[in-house]
Amino acid sequence: MIRVIIVDDEPLALLNMEKQLAEFNSIEVVSAFSTIEDLLEVAPTLDFHVAFLDVEMPGMNGLEIAQLLKKWKKNVSIVFVTAYRDYAIEAFEINSLDYLLKPISKARLETTVNRIHELLQLELTTPAQIQLNEPSPSLSIRCLGGFAVLNNETIVHWRTVKTKELFAFLLANLNNHVPRDTIIDALWAETEYKKARVQLHTTVSYLRTTLSTLGYLNVLQYANGCYILQLEHFHCDVLELEQLLKDKEEVGELAIEKAEVFIQNYKGEYMATLDYAWIHSKSNFIHNQLTLLLSYLVEHYTTTNNFKKREQTLLLMIEYNPYSDKMIQQLIQHYADEDNRANAVKAYKAFKKNLFTDLGILPNQETLELYATIAQE
Repeated sequence: MIRVIIVDDEPLALLNMEKQLAEFNSIEVVSAFSTIEDLLEVAPTLDFHVAFLDVEMPGMNGLEIAQLLKKWKKNVSIVFVTAYRDYAIEAFEINSLDYLLKPISKARLETTVNRIHELLQLELTTPAQIQLNEPSPSLSIRCLGGFAVLNNETIVHWRTVKTKELFAFLLANLNNHVPRDTIIDALWAETEYKKARVQLHTTVSYLRTTLSTLGYLNVLQYANGCYILQLEHFHCDVLELEQLLKDKEEVGELAIEKAEVFIQNYKGEYMATLDYAWIHSKSNFIHNQLTLLLSYLVEHYTTTNNFKKREQTLLLMIEYNPYSDKMIQQLIQHYADEDNRANAVKAYKAFKKNLFTDLGILPNQETLELYATIAQE
């Protein structure tokens, strides 16, 4: 049975909703409230799955009640019931299941009940899977060299292109509260604001549905004008990179084998195949993170006298940073330490040619002086 509470300050509306829900064999109305005072006193002690809330209530409106109920019961489903359309966007931002306009037809209410069944089926099967020690949802997110989301090695298909972009944007800000208007500016900059809010609300609804079908329930929340995506039990190549560097900072040592495997599997720049305007700053950050990881590996290979791997890593650094004087200096110095003057000269000339051809500039003074020293020797 689906256990339901109803909140409406109009006694006739309350009675009518009870009668309509009673026609569904799977629904049990455990309590009905016409005042906020009664709700606050009794509801925390009740066991229920769904709350049907009138939006216009004296003392505390339905949107505020919904937020309060979610604090008491994290997984409670909210259905708003009102005679007004004005609160529809706000209602869905709270992650409500449905928004019913009075008067409510039996067919429309049946649609809502079916949605409740679908959602609760997901919620009720998840704990059973955990009890049977079945693995958590196997979600793999690849951000380097492109962007792909796979569930059990099967590509996830998105309802719309904006649904995919919204997920990518929220993933880039994982576990951070992102203001609604920041999302609109990033994804709907050319759209009139009111229309953009509607499109955002629709896209959020699509994204929540997709994540739910993958077994990730209630991971996208809205509060105080902000959205936050909170995912667990998944793999992401970018987060692997960030974790390697975080562990290095905390422990003081780099996990060399893990770092080497990461570099071997590196596929390319952050979301390289996408052309989202907001990607560039995140892409630059990830690029700098990769360069830092490579520099740590160079330090390790220098300390352990592994000159072959040091050369390979320096060449990778030059490949990913072809215009960096600092890195070409390290490579030239490496060849000098190896008494390989020919390769030092070759590396310098290739760097100088690329720099002048692509940017119309010459190496900086420090690089010129280092090369002059090597050439004289």
